[in-house]
This record gives sequence, C-alpha cells and structure tokens, in this order.
Amino acid sequence: MDFQLDETQREIATLAADVLGRESATPWKALGEAGLLALAVPERLGGDGFGVLETAVLLTEVGRRAVDVPALATLALGVLPIVRYGTAEQQDALLPLVTEQHGVLTAALSEPSRPLPAEPETTAGPDGIFGVKINVPYAAEASRILVSTNRGVFVVDPARPGVSTSDGTVRLEGARGELLEGAEDGIRRFALAGACAVADGVLAGALDLTVKHVGTRHQFGKPLATFQAAALLVADVYIASRTLHLAALTAAWSLDDNDLDTAAYWLAAETLPAVHTCHHLHGGLGLDITYPMHRYYGVAKELTRFVGGVEHRLGALDVH
Repeated sequence: MDFQLDETQREIATLAADVLGRESATPWKALGEAGLLALAVPERLGGDGFGVLETAVLLTEVGRRAVDVPALATLALGVLPIVRYGTAEQQDALLPLVTEQHGVLTAALSEPSRPLPAEPETTAGPDGIFGVKINVPYAAEASRILVSTNRGVFVVDPARPGVSTSDGTVRLEGARGELLEGAEDGIRRFALAGACAVADGVLAGALDLTVKHVGTRHQFGKPLATFQAAALLVADVYIASRTLHLAALTAAWSLDDNDLDTAAYWLAAETLPAVHTCHHLHGGLGLDITYPMHRYYGVAKELTRFVGGVEHRLGALDVH
C-alpha cells in the first residue's frame, strides 16, 4: 500500500488546514462554505463524489487542531452511510441538511456497557424503536440521528415524539424512523475509521505543539529539547503518532475489520497516554485554559471512550 496522499487528497488537507487555521467564530460554517462538507456527497447533489479516504483526510486536519466541530458525527456517522446505503430519495432529503444548511447529523450506536455492538439490544418493531444509546456525539445539535437496532439502522428525527437527548444519551421510547437498508455493519466501520482519522490528527497536532514548546522553552540556559529525558519522551510520542497514522490510513483505505480493530486498539491504548506525555513536557503551561493543549487531551479522551477503551478493543482483536 502507498501511504502517500495523492494530489487531490493533499489539496483537501491544505484547504482544510487553511480554513481551520483562520480565527473564525463559526469554523463549521466556514468548512461548509469552502465546500469541504460535500466531499463525499454525490455530484448530482453538488458534491465532489469522493469517498472514505478523502473524508478521513479532512477529519485528520480537524483533529490536528482539536477544533470543536461536529465533523466525526456528521461526516463519518452521517454522510458516509447515507451516501453508501441511502436511496436517492433519502440522499435528496438528508444530505442538503449538511451541504446547504451546514446542519449536524450523528449516529447512536453504543449502548450501556456495549460500545459499538454488532448486535444492538435496541429494538425496532410495529410499536416503534425502544432503547438507550450512549456516547452519541452532538446528539443535542443533530437534525437527524442514525440509530442501530436489532432490525437495522433507522434515520430518526430527534424533534419527533419518542426521542429525548441529554449529555450524549439518546432515549428511544416508541420513536419512528426510516430504514437505511444494509447499513448495519458499514456504519460501524465508518465510525471506527472516522474516529481513528481524528485521533491521528489529534496526536500529530499535540506532538507538533510539544516539539515547538521544547524547542523554545529554556531551562538552565538551554532549550528543553537538548535534555536527553525530554528528547526520549518526544521520540516515544513520535513513534506512537506515526504508527497510529499508518494504522488509521490503512483502516480508512481498506475498511477491513482486522485493520479497523488494529487501528482502534492503537487509538485506545496509545493516544491518551501520548497526549498525557505532551502535557507533562509542557509543565504548568499545558493546564492553562488559554493554551490549546487541554483541547487535545479532551478530544483524545472522548475518542477513547467512543471506541470503547483499551480492554474492549483488545477483546475485539482477540476475536479475530
């Protein structure tokens, strides 16, 4: 596999970096105005018709700056499955919510003590959808929520009866939705690929920030980077970052369960400890809320929880 991005993917990364690097009060809207929210949208709806890899490139740039935008939720959990599995009518109704209104989509996949289960306990039947979903990103802001059930994935309008959201928890009590046929396994793969792409950017961004800090911060008249202990810690973070990058890129390229589980395990096992090391190398500055380091730690923690944590991801590897 060639791990180099092609020209189009490099252009996406450059444009995303430029848009996110601006001081904008509405970065999500700025991404939409730049056309970046339409990367995977079919050309007939004004999009570019790209796929998972191009979406992953954008998600990595979002992670690299730890920007608080609903990119993972909307693009990986919403747009990609709708494009792949939705009918033309479903695409026509749902995708403009993102491309024209810059709205938010998300998916409710995890259940209490069951991260991203292959066989959800949430039920769908003649009386509606019943169940509790947790760790639902941007649930309160979403225009539509894709809900995994024992009978497939349903697109649910959270404004309709039978749906309530609170702190990332979605409760369904007789909710009604429209079936997104065939999306059961695919949406979980998109979720893992998207989370790993964001984590790739988070760790790379935290490392960049740390390298700049230890290169300019002086102790005893020398830059911190010249001290062996600091250099070794940075080297450890670099190895974790490069390995996650290759694992995440492979997973987005293949969407193979083994590749996805490997990347997700590396995310859960290494991302948060590596960002913690970056915090340590910053000293007290890393805890300053006016300094961006805390954002990387927060996103890394959320991503680790989203994929289920180290033990769960190790268990997924054991299955294979």
